[in-house]
Amino acid sequence: MHAYRTHTCAQLSAGEVGQEVRLSGWVHNKRDHGGVLFLDLRDHYGITQVVADSDSAALATLEKLRLESVVTIDGLVKARAEAAVNPNLPTGAIEVFARGATVQSVAADLPLIVNSAEDYPEETRLRYRFVDLRRERLHKNIVLRSQVISSIRRRMIDIGFTEFQTPILGASSPEGARDYLVPSRLHPGRFYALPQAPQMFKQLLMVAGFDRYFQIAPCFRDEDLRADRSPEFYQLDFEMSFVTQEDVFQAIEPVLAGVFEEFANGKAVTPAGSFPRIPYAEALAKYGTDKPDLRNPLLIADTSHHFEKSGFGLFEKIVGGGGVVRAIPAPNTAEKSRKFFDDMNDWARREGFAGLGYVTRKGGEFGGPIAKNHGAEGMAALYAEFGLGDDDGLFFAAGKEKDAARLAGAARTRVAEELGLIEQGCFKFCWIVDFPMFEWDEEAKKIDFSHNPFSMPQGELQALESEDPLSIKAWQYDIVCNGYELSSGAIRNHKPEIMYKAFEIAGYSQADVDANFAGMIEAFKLGAPPHGGSAPGIDRIVMLLADEPNIREVIAFPLNQRAQDLMMGAPSEVGPRQLRDVHIRLAEPPKA
Repeated sequence: MHAYRTHTCAQLSAGEVGQEVRLSGWVHNKRDHGGVLFLDLRDHYGITQVVADSDSAALATLEKLRLESVVTIDGLVKARAEAAVNPNLPTGAIEVFARGATVQSVAADLPLIVNSAEDYPEETRLRYRFVDLRRERLHKNIVLRSQVISSIRRRMIDIGFTEFQTPILGASSPEGARDYLVPSRLHPGRFYALPQAPQMFKQLLMVAGFDRYFQIAPCFRDEDLRADRSPEFYQLDFEMSFVTQEDVFQAIEPVLAGVFEEFANGKAVTPAGSFPRIPYAEALAKYGTDKPDLRNPLLIADTSHHFEKSGFGLFEKIVGGGGVVRAIPAPNTAEKSRKFFDDMNDWARREGFAGLGYVTRKGGEFGGPIAKNHGAEGMAALYAEFGLGDDDGLFFAAGKEKDAARLAGAARTRVAEELGLIEQGCFKFCWIVDFPMFEWDEEAKKIDFSHNPFSMPQGELQALESEDPLSIKAWQYDIVCNGYELSSGAIRNHKPEIMYKAFEIAGYSQADVDANFAGMIEAFKLGAPPHGGSAPGIDRIVMLLADEPNIREVIAFPLNQRAQDLMMGAPSEVGPRQLRDVHIRLAEPPKA
């Protein structure tokens, strides 16, 4: 017999009744029924009920064991009484009568209870993550993550992609988020950077003649954290040669749709080949964001023209000064009290906005200061244009275009949540396309790249030389699911003359490009194919599939909100010798 087990804790069934078996695992639960002890033994695979009574030599040992102690049980498989069968457990038809028990490890007092769904502070959960990972929900999430990655890898290989690895130690880039820097011992004063993404390397693989690349790539960004962002994350990084934007879409849609269908547990998934394509400008106008949640049926409307000459002076002044008025419908709110509308206005103020105007309507009668000043006739015309009903309310976001879009987008989500309008049980994908190549940087008073400096502008060199830079669109695209951006991607700029011109418009000289992106620009001068790709985030995919609100719930050992590992004590101080080895002297900020 094996030293520790003949079966796992999920294997035994009625077919093994009468067999002598050996199981090993953690004591998940204990129930003492007056001389008869029931013990749930748990391992990675599942749970088996173990029984010991006064006839069992194991009883004395098992009675003393604390929860989460590790024990090996020798025993006989017995059929449970019909009334005791648990149909929800794979091993629910049997139990193991313990004849012997060997304690492998005794657990001390637990910082959190494993067999309970009780919530604990995140600090406790992360400090004792190895215990937290034993809990069923989190354990399932991490297994799901592994299964999702395996499914993605299989699907990518099946459609002709080849997996390659790219360097972890690379050069720092002036573009993008802050790098995590690694000092060099052999080259004093110089630093490596951990990759924010394998962007340049995967493009260089295309220049090197590999046609379809992918990897499950670790990436690092030293940026402020939030629920759907981690400083260390993984992405399905892929790149393709001799492709258009449409080719990229056709390649990756079946992979994403297939993975979601495989693990959706019956939820509907947007079919491959039918992901809607929404231009960036349309996304901002209709949804107030470039990450629209299509489960939300509400659409934002531009009502600015209705207030160009209005009795409501505030909106008239905003529109006259170049601003906009965006409207968010609140359907079937006739029975809602005034408090519902006032609470929405208070919410907008808490979010840092000036406020959220509103109009109420009940049985065709308008209410509220905006309707009173704008006039019933004007409001009726507005409602008729946008197909609103006699019992529909309306919220307004007014101001500069970007600010109004941001408030309208947030209000659209808030209203739909408050009214229970967001469709459940589905994953709705879309592509956001036609991003602007450049944008105006108000702070620096200059034109800058808006999304990705290495994208091919639509119209290529001719557009850069003859069109208003702020009107030029790029072959850039995002994949969005249920309001989460899963990835950004692009058809790449593979022509040096176009790259030089694009950077020139953004205020960079040819010398700047040669200095900062030497490897890529030199490669492009030696024969580069048209190529493009994307990089859907693994963590966000799993987060959606597991129906978790926080990305840390699908990462085995995540950092906390302040990018700390509470379990291992990272980041940690290092000794003077280690600092000397890498030629670093600390300049700590003054203490408050």
